[in-house]
Amino acid sequence: MNAGEIGQLQQIVGDLLAEAEKQGASSAEAGVHRQRGLDVTVRLGETETIEHTNDQGLGVTVYFGQRKGSANTTDLRPQAVRETVAAACRIARHTSEDPAAGLAEAEMMASEIPDLDLDHPWEIDALQAAGIARECEDAARAHDTRIHNSEGASLHTQSTLFVYGNSHGFIGGYPSTRHSLSCAVLAQQGDEMQRDYWYTSSRIPTGLEPAHTVGIEAARRTVARLGSRKIKTTQCPVLFKADLAPGLLRSLIGAIRGPALYRKASFLLDKLGEPIFPDWVIIDENPLLRQGMASAPFDNEGVTTRPRKIVDGGVLQGYVLDSYAARKLGMQTTGNAGGVRNARIDSTGESFEELLKRLDTGLLVTEMMGQGSNLVTGDYSRGAAGFWVENGEIAFPVEEVTVAGNLRDMFQGLLAVGADNQIPGSIDTGSWLIDRMTVAGD
Repeated sequence: MNAGEIGQLQQIVGDLLAEAEKQGASSAEAGVHRQRGLDVTVRLGETETIEHTNDQGLGVTVYFGQRKGSANTTDLRPQAVRETVAAACRIARHTSEDPAAGLAEAEMMASEIPDLDLDHPWEIDALQAAGIARECEDAARAHDTRIHNSEGASLHTQSTLFVYGNSHGFIGGYPSTRHSLSCAVLAQQGDEMQRDYWYTSSRIPTGLEPAHTVGIEAARRTVARLGSRKIKTTQCPVLFKADLAPGLLRSLIGAIRGPALYRKASFLLDKLGEPIFPDWVIIDENPLLRQGMASAPFDNEGVTTRPRKIVDGGVLQGYVLDSYAARKLGMQTTGNAGGVRNARIDSTGESFEELLKRLDTGLLVTEMMGQGSNLVTGDYSRGAAGFWVENGEIAFPVEEVTVAGNLRDMFQGLLAVGADNQIPGSIDTGSWLIDRMTVAGD
């Protein structure tokens, strides 16, 4: 996507804001995006699906004082945009006033838009994409004779252009790309069947792991689960593998987001400035990380994004707020409209093997099922599979267990974070070792 397209979308947003003013709105904001992508899936050596995407959309919010109305459209022609603005204005005129409604403060707007190196298009056609996916699946299927079936390998590439503007005079936009390759296979041993997968993702095509490496890892993980057993209910240390640990950080972020706080629906309500982790824990976010999977020069309200510490020395330093939530709480936006960007927890330096030794005897979790986090109470209970560890060595695979505890205790009981954080994504963390949880089995 070239500069001309950015200019075109900026013009659409500028015209929209002028139209909103013309129709009587005291202020307005709008975001518009355009996406192009290719998805190709190969299964059992055959190309199963090829999907080209070319999407666009626009969302507008208008304010009449503190009355708010919003509307959306996928038609960016001038007449359709005018009609969308008119629809938002009609809604706003019939809504009640909300003292917290309105644009983010003008002085918070991004004055500069740095290049974060997020745009790396992949000029690849469907035939080439299918070839890469096929290489990935072939490597998985050839890895072990017990791999008897496949759910396929998929390659995804997407280019996005996003532009946001509001009545403060702010209009900004930037392009970005996202590429990924994944593979899922099934293994059989006697009457037992197991499934697992692996993936790689990056802003840059060359940042992806080699196709055969992804396939082999998917197969290795699948075969390792053969011979799974059930275990009796116990209390023990639990090690969450690095690709699952981001879910624990997301639970933290969910509990310190504005809506959970102003609705008094968080187990971390009124915990600002208090210790919620051991004193070695540091958690930060860096929205300006070059090539970061969640990087952005401004948030969804045009507010400047900045690196900051969320937890320092185990103490909660800040919430996750947009301007609406900030007003509800009598605080200031943290530039998190649209969420946290590139959250990271510092490692304690141990390798995965060293974490197993420190675990000694307990459960290594490699898969989670279901949604079992109650952010109001902190209660945590999810189905799991993984491996039983004895004397620091993996003993046998485990299935059909539930790991349970309370997030408050789990955070305080965090013993270590591994240095095995090689999985790219919007959250950067190694494996988490937690001192004690209930593992429910037979």
